[in-house]
Amino acid sequence: MSNLKTSQLDPFVMILFGGAGDLARRKLIPALYGLYRNGLIHERFSVIGLGRSPRETEDYRQIIMESVEKHFRLPVEHRGELEAFSRHFEYISLDVHDREGYHRLKERVEDRERGLGIPENRLFYLAIAPGLFGEVSFHLRDCGLARTHGWKRLVIEKPFGHDYPSAKELNDRIRETFQEDEIYRIDHYLGKEMVQNIQVIRFANTLFENMWNNRYIDHVQITASEVVGVEDRAGYYDGAGALRDMVQNHILQMVMLVAMEPPSRLKPEAIHDEKIKVLRSLRRWKEEEVNRNMVRGQYTGGFQNGKPVLGYREEDGVREGSHNETFVAGRLYIDNFRWSGVPFYIRTGKRMNQKTTEVVIQFKGVPGQLYFNKDNNLDPNLLVIKINPEEGLSLQINAKKPGAENEVVPIAMDFCHDCEESSPEAYESLLRDAVEGDRTYFTHWDEVSLAWKFVDPIRKAWDQQTDSTLCFYEAGTTGPKEADALLARDGYRWHSSGLSTSVVRGNQITEEGKGKS
Repeated sequence: MSNLKTSQLDPFVMILFGGAGDLARRKLIPALYGLYRNGLIHERFSVIGLGRSPRETEDYRQIIMESVEKHFRLPVEHRGELEAFSRHFEYISLDVHDREGYHRLKERVEDRERGLGIPENRLFYLAIAPGLFGEVSFHLRDCGLARTHGWKRLVIEKPFGHDYPSAKELNDRIRETFQEDEIYRIDHYLGKEMVQNIQVIRFANTLFENMWNNRYIDHVQITASEVVGVEDRAGYYDGAGALRDMVQNHILQMVMLVAMEPPSRLKPEAIHDEKIKVLRSLRRWKEEEVNRNMVRGQYTGGFQNGKPVLGYREEDGVREGSHNETFVAGRLYIDNFRWSGVPFYIRTGKRMNQKTTEVVIQFKGVPGQLYFNKDNNLDPNLLVIKINPEEGLSLQINAKKPGAENEVVPIAMDFCHDCEESSPEAYESLLRDAVEGDRTYFTHWDEVSLAWKFVDPIRKAWDQQTDSTLCFYEAGTTGPKEADALLARDGYRWHSSGLSTSVVRGNQITEEGKGKS
């Protein structure tokens, strides 16, 4: 373990529901190991993994080591360190509906706290089905586990409800046990390095913040595309769709970070206040306006990487003739002084041609018919924030092409965030924040509720329509042509990571790609 001092970190017990599940194995356990090996959690910590299946603690510790070896972002260099890490874990078989089981759990937690000298600091992580959140929080209260002399924090995964009424009901149930400042709603997008960097790029650079308004920005594009299909999530996804699965949380979170006002101070409450103001200013579409501003699509069979893939309706677990959307594009407006008139274009989909998450800020162009823009063919200035899979920043400007006579070409000044060293996984960052009590990059209830109030009318409009408004796109493409038409009506085109630009390398300019984005 790192020699970094942990005197300012709190010892704690983590009670991990779903302790041997897929999320725990792929994300949570490797994230905890990353914190452990870098000295970012107290050396006195204990994790009690819970699951329905009976197993011995030694078997569970073997799962811990296998999970780290398979899923940690870096090779494990010291086997002894990994074995020491695994000894912080214990396993208890628990049926979440069994009240008596919670009393046995409480006894084990208190035993670990006494043995390690931990002052009742408890982190409850619910890596289980959302439908169980309310019941589990009740049992934690009734057995006394949620009554502590230290701190207690509840970490829960999305989805938080399936609409506003269900989300409010769930929140009311959880609030009977935990206060709002004790609830940590994870949106793993908020743990990504470049998503967190959006605020720094804006507020730490006069160059950008002075131009971050409707006088200089023409429009904003936010893309989150995936190459995978529904895989083993069809049971959930066919009832949720891209609107609930991506737009209500990930996409709107990025909209808030791009559009928020500078917070009065760098405190979670001040940052949440500004994000909430964005959602309150977000124009809500009436049912008759939905089809003019939103596009829903579903992938059909096609090819990816030269291999045939099934259409959505042929996937295992998908209802026959399902109208569920696997793609959403939309035009949003934020009706406040800073952003009035600036469209925010969003799109997200499965089985797309490439995996990418990025934010593109397109600045207003120079006047036409003048100087270098006599033919109105200059490329726009773009700021591209690359979030996934590449992490970095690209600023596209226009410059004279070397050797040419007054020929102007777009050049991109690129910064690669993760080229020299692998960035921490989103869950590493978020788990560290949860242990330290920093809620900055967790979702506040007001954000959840306002996001549902924006999404619900869209969902209602689509549910009342036949599949005549459902657009289809071939797997392995950029989505339905109707999404292109949405921008074309405003005179725009979608940008992508494959931007046709030149790249500045040293003092040379090299061409990359063909065509104009």
